[in-house]
Amino acid sequence: MAPVTTTQRSVLAGARVVLPSGVVDGGRITIEGTRIASAGPADAVSGNGSGPAPDAGAVLDLPADHLVVPGFVDIHNHGGGGASFTSGTAEEVLTGVRTHREHGTTTLVVSTVTESMDFLVRRSGMLSELVEQGDIAGIHYEGPFINPCRKGAHDETLLRDPDPAEVRKLVDAARGTAKMFTLASELPGGIDSVRLLAELGVIAAIGHTDATYEQTVEAIDAGATVATHLFNAMPPLAHRAPGPIAALLEDERVTVELINDGTHLHPAVLELAFGSAGAGRVAFITDAMDAAGFGDGTYDLGPLKVEVREGVARLAEGGSIAGSTLTLDTAFKRAVTLDGLSLTDTVAAISTNPARLIGLGDRVGTLEAGKDADLVVLDADYAVAGVMRRGEWITRP
Repeated sequence: MAPVTTTQRSVLAGARVVLPSGVVDGGRITIEGTRIASAGPADAVSGNGSGPAPDAGAVLDLPADHLVVPGFVDIHNHGGGGASFTSGTAEEVLTGVRTHREHGTTTLVVSTVTESMDFLVRRSGMLSELVEQGDIAGIHYEGPFINPCRKGAHDETLLRDPDPAEVRKLVDAARGTAKMFTLASELPGGIDSVRLLAELGVIAAIGHTDATYEQTVEAIDAGATVATHLFNAMPPLAHRAPGPIAALLEDERVTVELINDGTHLHPAVLELAFGSAGAGRVAFITDAMDAAGFGDGTYDLGPLKVEVREGVARLAEGGSIAGSTLTLDTAFKRAVTLDGLSLTDTVAAISTNPARLIGLGDRVGTLEAGKDADLVVLDADYAVAGVMRRGEWITRP
């Protein structure tokens, strides 16, 4: 007789739960193995009184003032925990991934910075292996196809115009794991590169750009669907020269990235973005570098030196902001306590929208039956009390 296999079942009960339909007090989430079996009000997922409830397994009773939300999804991240995603070894990348997981990010896309093409091709091979192992969710190429006058923390000597052949070379090197390219579409070859990415099913993101409003509209019509850290590294919004910001905010095909760390954006600008784009088109990102979750000091960001003081990262030469030290739990807390966003809008921006954008909305981003058991437990002060990824506790409440 064949052995009978059993799936481990566990239940989280008692806390508020943020579901696609809204916030439920005293909710109940049942997990079977790596997946969510049910999520909703306690009576709705435990038989509703119409018969005996199924064997619940281990029940974890959470305080009523705690909150359970979907695992965070970060689609723009360069490092953390003292480790670099842009140049570190595979082991160092995993160190950074673990750091962000402890802060609630259960799905993470690794971002590069501008380097030589040969370096990026080699880097693609190593990172693609981590995607294939399930450690990270994909690769985002930020540079080298960006505008020198909006370079930010990128080495100007390595910048180049977008070349569809080189874009294709990196996509091929990533072996199906490339998720997104940030480029300046106004440069020669930019529109053709956007069209190619759209054909290949890879996100074309407009960023580090000096494009006009009209040039940005052309890029969106060619297939660009993301604004890389909107407002940062692009011309400011002006009443006679609206530039890329107005074009990216107004078009329903575009998702806008926002870095909600209190340094990159004024709260009024964050409110403007949400009011214009709507909560369904915003993705919170960290744009984190090595110091995230680690501390002040001197770090490398690709070939450049970065000084981190009081949590703010700037280039050692020139003083430009060089990514952030943000983790998404901090972005969540800022959103609901300082920015006045609702819990449902915050969850959309930090989990649901980015998951959908990178093609993983059927697996992560919401607490629904059949999806991966990726979730974050927050205490009454919105601090992380527990993190679960694929049914296993990273940090147990």
